[in-house]
Amino acid sequence: MQSILLQLPVIDATVTELVVLLIAALAGGAFGAAIGALPAFIFTGFVVFLGEGLAILRNNVGGAVGDVGAGELATGITGVIGFGMVTGPHVAFAGGVAASAYAGKKYPEMEPDDWDYHFGKNILYAFGTKPDILAVGAIFGVFGMLFNRIFAGIFAFGGFGLTDSIAVTVVASAFLARVVFGYPIVGKAQGKGFFDMTPFEREEPHMAADGGTQEHAGRLATEPWLPHQYKWSGVAAIGLVGGVLGGYLWLRTGSIFLGYAISAISLLFLQLGVEKIPVTHHITLLGSVGAVVAAETVGSDPVVLIAAGVLGMVSGLAGEATQRVFYSHSGTHVDPPAMAIALVMLIVGVLAIAGVIPTAGYL
Repeated sequence: MQSILLQLPVIDATVTELVVLLIAALAGGAFGAAIGALPAFIFTGFVVFLGEGLAILRNNVGGAVGDVGAGELATGITGVIGFGMVTGPHVAFAGGVAASAYAGKKYPEMEPDDWDYHFGKNILYAFGTKPDILAVGAIFGVFGMLFNRIFAGIFAFGGFGLTDSIAVTVVASAFLARVVFGYPIVGKAQGKGFFDMTPFEREEPHMAADGGTQEHAGRLATEPWLPHQYKWSGVAAIGLVGGVLGGYLWLRTGSIFLGYAISAISLLFLQLGVEKIPVTHHITLLGSVGAVVAAETVGSDPVVLIAAGVLGMVSGLAGEATQRVFYSHSGTHVDPPAMAIALVMLIVGVLAIAGVIPTAGYL
């Protein structure tokens, strides 16, 4: 997730390094298409959890593992694997999202009977070994690698990144898939506008095809990202809770990404069909960031946790606001947590660059 772990912009990479990255990104994107976008992200959680656990262990035992090098093992797992070409969300998850968008147009007959939304939004679906779908994932994996490194290299000011480059890349890749495969960029809002979820509550169908095609005819007019997590009060509540927990984990372990990893792992239960599992990785991550900023500003642990809860809630609400505009009315997945992280970390990054706050967390 952190651009600091991906310090080498494309323009500074040697030819050999770039070729290695390209080949690995092809495989990583295809991997995401093969196992599905959400399973690929769950793997991200497990790998980052392992990397952060090793980092915590190294910090606690100090010189006992000195011959490993200063953080090389943990950084390699978290940065190079977890947020790199193997399970990086901008490569594997984005490749899976693009594969679902492609299959929604090319293979509507593959849609499971228990899937109520447009098939292009099904990020739980594993496409196995179908060569053309794997190729789509591979191509978008390369886009993710290139876009992320270019963005991270260009938008760095005064030692801080402008925002989370991986989150921005996940969003950019999803919109690119809509353009490439002929979906509406945003879609047509029903009811009283983009923020109105009552057409979903009334189970209103599309009255006409969306975007000049028949794929939406008869489907729900409004498709909220999470049917169990879209009401403002509930989103605010889980945002506050998750933010505090993310901040507490940072306070006790020093790891910004441990809460994020645990949240990502929890999505295994959502993948397995457990109802009403909340999605919280954008919440716990920003909770940790809020704790870092508050710790350097006020230093009081209770205030640190309050700040963590507030920023976690802000991120949760940002995810809900963006899903109402960019997810609910078109036929593919554009990731609300990635949009929330990119937006809230942009605010954090700008404030840090301007000197208003002392740190931008992990940027």
